[in-house]
Amino acid sequence: MHPAASIILFTTASGLGYGLLFVLGIAASCGWLPPGTLFAVLTIALALGTVSIGLLSSTFHLGHPERAWRAVTQWRSSWLSREGIMAILVYGPAFYFSAGWILFEQQLFAWRAISFILAVGAAITVFCTAMIYASLKSIPRWNNRWVSAVYLSLSLMTGALWFVAIWAFFFPVPIVLTTISLISIVVACVCKYYYWRYIDNASVVSTAESATGLGTNGKTRLLEPPHTGRNYLLEEMGYKVARKHADKLRVLCLYFAFGIPIACYALIYLANGYYVTVLAATAAVLGQVGVTIERWLFFAEAEHVVMLYYGNDKVHG
Repeated sequence: MHPAASIILFTTASGLGYGLLFVLGIAASCGWLPPGTLFAVLTIALALGTVSIGLLSSTFHLGHPERAWRAVTQWRSSWLSREGIMAILVYGPAFYFSAGWILFEQQLFAWRAISFILAVGAAITVFCTAMIYASLKSIPRWNNRWVSAVYLSLSLMTGALWFVAIWAFFFPVPIVLTTISLISIVVACVCKYYYWRYIDNASVVSTAESATGLGTNGKTRLLEPPHTGRNYLLEEMGYKVARKHADKLRVLCLYFAFGIPIACYALIYLANGYYVTVLAATAAVLGQVGVTIERWLFFAEAEHVVMLYYGNDKVHG
């Protein structure tokens, strides 16, 4: 699949934003957030800003962005529609949460309950985003349970990393907060590892013979291409990344998304003052770089079954 910049920005930015909203919602419902301060303004601005940027960027990939509103009408059958509806609905508790934290110093009616609803809504929205891809049987490498696990865990990880990074600018970082964030990194790394392991060891789910129904006649090969020029299918579905380049990018992903953040958090246990702030910020920034690499690979390594009609011999699950 062609890794379009708009979709990469959509999934990474909105994942960060919803992950941060989830962290804020859970922290607020447990009474762990400080009163309304500049810290509150910055975290809310980052969360809602990245969510909005991500959602807007998703429309750039549409042939007719002005018709994007129609996507929400197909909620009975489309995960894209469900994701759009959830994204809109989450703004309600997000604004209520923001007002209660910044303007009313957490004294707004049912503020903690709404905060918990916000966290649940953010998690459901990310799950719907993941299912947009995981529900596609035409792309076997996405049609598995590890896709939703990766999206959810990376969203939580990036949200936690940025929450700690901003926290460190204003307050000492509690050991429990450092530990929870470190656990989120490890969980995300495990989920991504098993996703890669799954697609690397997946069996062949479709071949040129099975796709054309000509398997009984022996090996099927392409006599002539369907057309002589490039078209939409080849541009979007026919993108290929070389195995050696994919391996290098996987290493970079592991290094930036998980390795450096884990090392930074290990050092945070031993550091104090200014050094904690630098380490937390480094983990957040480089972790986001790693997630961007991961998302590019997620699309680039996918194989669409339509390419069997363009000369591919087989497609793996």
